[in-house]
Amino acid sequence: MTCKPYHMSFNTGLRPDPLLKVSEWADGFRMLSQTASSEPGRWRTERTPYLKEIMDALSPSSPVEKVIFMKGVQIGGTEAGNNWIGYIIDQAPGPMLVVQPTVEMGKRWSKGRLAPLIDDTPSLRDKVKDTRSRDSGNTVQSKEFTGGIVVVTGANSAVGLRSMPVRYLFLDEIDAYPGDADGEGDPVSLAIQRTATFARRKILLVSTPTIQGLSRIEREFEVSDQRYYWVPCPHCNTFQILKWHQVKWDDDPLNAYYVCAECEQKIHHHQKTWMLANGQWRSANESNGKIAGFHLSSLYSPVGWLSWGQAAQNFLHAKDNEQLLKVWVNTTLGETWVDKGEAPDWQRLFERKESYLIGVVPFGGLVLTAGVDVQKDRIEVEIVAWGKNRESWSVDYRIFDGDPAKSSTWQHLSTLMNTLFPSEDGLDRGISMMAVDAGYATQEVYGWIRSLPPGRVMAVKGVDKALVPLGAPSRVDVTVLGQKLRRGAKLWPVGVSVLKSELYHALKLSQGEEGFPPGYCHFPAYGPEYFKQLTSEQLVTKVHKGYPKREWQKIRDRNEALDCRIYARSASIAIGIDRWQPSKWDSLMGYKTPGQPIEKKQIQQVTSEQKKSTRPRVMRSRFMG
Repeated sequence: MTCKPYHMSFNTGLRPDPLLKVSEWADGFRMLSQTASSEPGRWRTERTPYLKEIMDALSPSSPVEKVIFMKGVQIGGTEAGNNWIGYIIDQAPGPMLVVQPTVEMGKRWSKGRLAPLIDDTPSLRDKVKDTRSRDSGNTVQSKEFTGGIVVVTGANSAVGLRSMPVRYLFLDEIDAYPGDADGEGDPVSLAIQRTATFARRKILLVSTPTIQGLSRIEREFEVSDQRYYWVPCPHCNTFQILKWHQVKWDDDPLNAYYVCAECEQKIHHHQKTWMLANGQWRSANESNGKIAGFHLSSLYSPVGWLSWGQAAQNFLHAKDNEQLLKVWVNTTLGETWVDKGEAPDWQRLFERKESYLIGVVPFGGLVLTAGVDVQKDRIEVEIVAWGKNRESWSVDYRIFDGDPAKSSTWQHLSTLMNTLFPSEDGLDRGISMMAVDAGYATQEVYGWIRSLPPGRVMAVKGVDKALVPLGAPSRVDVTVLGQKLRRGAKLWPVGVSVLKSELYHALKLSQGEEGFPPGYCHFPAYGPEYFKQLTSEQLVTKVHKGYPKREWQKIRDRNEALDCRIYARSASIAIGIDRWQPSKWDSLMGYKTPGQPIEKKQIQQVTSEQKKSTRPRVMRSRFMG
């Protein structure tokens, strides 16, 4: 009698996998949690019929070994993966590894998704012991059940990726994984190696894509059978893939509709339910049947989730900002962003320079920021004026010769901070924020910033891998005991790669019939060298440890003008111009109209007054016209 439990376990191991499919199990047993779902209650595959084939490909009865799901947001992709996990615990037990981008994200996913899945589904609740029981085997990162275990880890942990062999592998948001896991290689490859000993393994890779050429999910999808969901037109019954260019609207984008590619009839959003129910997956690439790839945009989102109107409204909000548009393309269309990164033609920029006076703020420029690049024998500064819709004007570019180790060199910068620049609207404007590169002469930069009143100068450092233009600052001043000083110097991380991409996009804009587009950059009559430096880098793809990596590479020796412009832009972000409403800009404008141009003698008087006291050696630039 004492051997009965062992006999039961042995017999369980010999039992063949059930014929029940994942979608059938989900419809019969899955309960959606009130805390983790917008539509709590019993799962209904008919709500998202396109997920049925994806889930069934993960069933033991399917010959498919690897499932790739490249998707947009709000289509239920996460819940499809959760249904698979529930099915494994209940019907086909075995060891499973779930990998999130980081260990911390894995813990949050376990608490917010996995725990409610188990707690709210009765058939699972009885198979995973309560966390409060002794030796339950139920922790945040490990859920034991009869015949198997679910282990949750992060792609940044090489130890977690090689901890155990697994039959089932769930890789979530793989485009957010680091390129290297603790120096041991690509985390996706490391995780897949854990499944090598299982003949009937199942691997699920899910992600919204990122940048073309770097996106992991795109690479995996391209070697799959590439399935797209075709839906029929309710008017002519022609099957088609939903494409963004067929979404139209008249006046209000929230009332957007879809135009059939065949009969050109309007399809309204409420008709999508019938279209989805009668849709079908079709393969676009030949395959051996082992790798099934699915692509789905948010245009397929069911009624009540993301509408075509909401997608249109989000597009209009993002279309004039490259970074916002990139996110929209990735998350709404489920497509990779084509990041060209080629340097703009400096000659074209030189030829379209304008005739406004150097040192004078043109009409429309309402806020001044400055970017400072520190070199071993000089300090270079660009002053930039910003207006509505991130339109910008280069006001002045100055070079202060001198050793940054000497206080006299920094005195020139202090004088510049107190300089008022005349404006074509009749108002004198000072620099609202100055960003100073602390990568060279770091302590001298901190020392100078400490000598100034707080709030107008920021120390910055470029971070190539940063995903945001400007990160949260960190305090760099500490006491002897290691305590951070409340009013000490701060260092702001600047996403230079993000801002360079934004700048190059803006430099390629052209004046249209309706005027200057958002983000347009104006320049005075600088010499050719300025424009050569401004376009001195390009984005290239390199292979590092077998993994493609995008990085900015110099095509010319000098790039100080580019650095200064990037730092000036970071200063504008710091004061919040991207969040300002039109009313804010109108108040700064003072509802003025362009007046008479300022005469050259006026600016000459201003600069001579500025130079009276210290007479610093200031040049417009060695390369100014």
